[in-house]
Amino acid sequence: MENNPNINFKRKLPKPTELKQEIPVSEKIEKIKEKNDKEIADVFRGKSNKFILIIGPCSADRMDAILDYTHRLVPIQEQVKDKMIIIPRVYTGKPRTIGVGYKGMLHQPDPNKEPDIYEGIRATRLLHKKVIEETGLCTADEMLYPANYRYLSDLLSYVAVGARSVENQEHRLLSSAMHVPVGMKNPTSGDNTIMLNSIKAAQNEQTFIYRGWEVESKGNDLAHAILRGSVDKHGNNHSNYHYEDLSALYNLYCNGGYKNPAVIVDTNHANSSKKYLEQPRIANEVLHAMRHNDNIKKMVKGLMIESYIEDGNQDIEENVYGKSVTDPCLGWEKTEKLIYEIADQL
Repeated sequence: MENNPNINFKRKLPKPTELKQEIPVSEKIEKIKEKNDKEIADVFRGKSNKFILIIGPCSADRMDAILDYTHRLVPIQEQVKDKMIIIPRVYTGKPRTIGVGYKGMLHQPDPNKEPDIYEGIRATRLLHKKVIEETGLCTADEMLYPANYRYLSDLLSYVAVGARSVENQEHRLLSSAMHVPVGMKNPTSGDNTIMLNSIKAAQNEQTFIYRGWEVESKGNDLAHAILRGSVDKHGNNHSNYHYEDLSALYNLYCNGGYKNPAVIVDTNHANSSKKYLEQPRIANEVLHAMRHNDNIKKMVKGLMIESYIEDGNQDIEENVYGKSVTDPCLGWEKTEKLIYEIADQL
């Protein structure tokens, strides 16, 4: 070990193969995931007209509350299954711009205790496994650390690359090796060129270094855009979900030679200026744009919505069950109403 007084190597983390043996995927999960992955891929490849809804808390904090929330989605999915595919957001890592604050279940499996990444890695795998096994719904997570993807590679059906990671080469190249949809968010600056470059990199074959290996990827034709709004140099939020924004993205896609042009619209973050109650209005505006332009309708594959059991957010020490400890979310009653409203417009 190098002689550096500024870093402490606490303990070696488990290898992905070791963790997968400890918390294995059952035959039941394999069958659920195979079926759901095909249905989701068909949407992004234009073979299905179903609408994708990636919905759930800003960050997964408590296993019991997340399982409760995802179980509530099951009867709704059954009601809307002819029109929509619901993918629960089980976001176990929370990016922090200045590195301060709750960093998600990956860092703190218990938000009220000290960080424990070793146990956090186990908890995140166990949570994704439980959601699929108990609900039949397949999950989405954000790729915060590319090296950690292998811990969940046999469980995830959707991966998001965040606005602050989308310029990172390792995120882009690893995305090219995945066989599930990967959504590339526009950077916080709002520059669509950066997002599209990331999609291009993910859609092409690559050779790169990953977890001590030289690896080759075949390219991921399911890589696509996520529009989440932007922040200017003065700290002001600017939305990018309007008709004009979607038309502009469609034109950029057409001129760039991309495979399966697609976009998911994030209704929160800078698009809503983190005013979570704006999410239903934004969702309805996107659906309105789809009804008035066939190209937009073809390109927009779904929405990303932040939702939990209770409205708003809280400080960790408040310990309100099912209430976000990071960004504010729609509560359950508003969520249920919104999903049915979306389904009625499809």
